[in-house]
Amino acid sequence: MANTYTQFNMHIVFSVKGRNNFLSDKLRPELFRYITGIINQKKHYSLAVNGYKDHVHIFFEYNPSFSVSDLIRDIKSGSSKWINDQKIIVGKFSWQEGYGGFSYSKSQRNSVINYIMNQEQHHKNKTFKEEYLQLLKDFDIEFQNEYIFEFYD
Repeated sequence: MANTYTQFNMHIVFSVKGRNNFLSDKLRPELFRYITGIINQKKHYSLAVNGYKDHVHIFFEYNPSFSVSDLIRDIKSGSSKWINDQKIIVGKFSWQEGYGGFSYSKSQRNSVINYIMNQEQHHKNKTFKEEYLQLLKDFDIEFQNEYIFEFYD
């Protein structure tokens, strides 16, 4: 009987909902470790998790036995519950609906990991909106402005 062999590298980007929900310098490392745990627990392989005040980038080797949208739903619901249970943010924390998803070849892994792990430096020169719109453009993804994230520049 034949086996199935795959190697998919997925880059997912999603954003916080509401200006009061910015991810503080103190929260981000713990949050990113928590998200990494969810990815690995769901039988995917985390390659990089990082972000900045208003968004998160995750890069992982995707296990096609599971739906990407189910994984992102689990990451967002699990991490928002964790943030709310920890009472780290004043008020109720939540993520915006939707996400951006991009695939890369194995030969691109190191450059994507480097890009994601240097988000704080990257955002000294570029807003999240500029970054996200550039990703959509680079991947030739058609979009309507009313259906992209609410940005907090």
